[in-house]
Amino acid sequence: MAKTTEPNRNKRYDPAKPHITETPLTRSNWYKHVNWLNVTLIIGVPLYGCIQALWTPLQWKTAAFAVLYYFWTGLGITAGYHRLWAHTSYKARLPLQIFLAAVGGGAVEGSIRWWSRDHRAHHRYTDTEKDPYSVRKGLMYSHIGWMVMKQNPKRIGRTDISDLNDDPVVVWQHRHYLKVVIFMGLIFPMLVTGLGWNDWKGGFVYAGILRIFFVQQATFCVNSLAHWLGDQPFDDRNSPRDHILTAFVTLGEGYHNFHHEFPSDYRNAIRWFQYDPTKWSIWAWKQLGLAYDLKQFRQNEIDKGRVQQMQKKLDQARAKLDWGIPLDQLPVMEWDDYQEQAKNGRGLIAVAGVVHDVTDFIKDHPGGRAMINSGIGKDATAMFNGGVYLHSNAAHNLLSTMRIGVIRGGCEIRQNLSDRCIHNFIKHIISNYNSYVHQNGEF
Repeated sequence: MAKTTEPNRNKRYDPAKPHITETPLTRSNWYKHVNWLNVTLIIGVPLYGCIQALWTPLQWKTAAFAVLYYFWTGLGITAGYHRLWAHTSYKARLPLQIFLAAVGGGAVEGSIRWWSRDHRAHHRYTDTEKDPYSVRKGLMYSHIGWMVMKQNPKRIGRTDISDLNDDPVVVWQHRHYLKVVIFMGLIFPMLVTGLGWNDWKGGFVYAGILRIFFVQQATFCVNSLAHWLGDQPFDDRNSPRDHILTAFVTLGEGYHNFHHEFPSDYRNAIRWFQYDPTKWSIWAWKQLGLAYDLKQFRQNEIDKGRVQQMQKKLDQARAKLDWGIPLDQLPVMEWDDYQEQAKNGRGLIAVAGVVHDVTDFIKDHPGGRAMINSGIGKDATAMFNGGVYLHSNAAHNLLSTMRIGVIRGGCEIRQNLSDRCIHNFIKHIISNYNSYVHQNGEF
């Protein structure tokens, strides 16, 4: 519940009273779950406009103005409601604020205060029960269902909108929202077409009603398609995605994975070829002195996010491949045991202290059987790593899948140092014994 000092939209709201959403949806009470005002504005009025269009000729001037006004009112949402007020990604002079508040009202998507409050909750609680339009509840729910069905305000995540409550433009638009909607949504486009080229009805139907419908559906795609279609180059833990199609429909808002990672950046698209007319408009307003303090995340942080996600995808792909048995899981073999098995016909070679069974590969060895046979039962490390041939990365990867054990001590030399010392000592004793017997006879 808003504070008494805040411009509360619904003064009859009682937080202690059970909300209709807390009761089961039945045949007898289903109509109580429906938000009939939104159904009228989002479905009923556009349907009426489509019917009227059957008897209303479309003049090219009206069509051109409808498209132009579509961009104006769309920017009112994307550059105004979204990037200026919801995320404060830049600052605007008073004339630009008034313009964006006016044309944003012409999009008929709620007041700045209401829209920004829900959007901040969406970012703070993305994909959770406290997300006002979570795509986890279904694509259609996130697109339009959350508006045509009543929501329990107590279940929506809490957000701080104290800055909006202190903004005179936001407060004024919120208090006079219905007047702004009627004038900017219907009367203004009708005045332009009517006074301009005497097409009053065309302005009302095409530049008014149907234009509102298309702007609304485009914005709704940010809540639905932008969380369902495309890639996730910066983070895949939540649903936001990047896609050129969604960006084209939403005046650049479709690079949504980037936006959720770096929400206070005034840009959604950061590459020159990506479509983001909202970013271009804000930049142009800066050149005209209407906007300032455009926020950008450091490129270093953006690049780190991209690299981390790339590494995550690489790790996921790597986990699906056969890299052989990990070294720490291989049994330890004695050097003599390794040589004994090789002498008994098993194709074993030792490379860097790791024993590999190449029995089934000998016939397929690109260098021929003789070359690989020459390394069986020996320490073939030097041979494999350039002594005979410097094997490729693919050869190393293939060899790793043939691991069967590791040599105790790591290699032949280390393994046999102590054995050689003992062997030489015993040989020395026997030699001395035989010499003594030969010279002096038996003990």
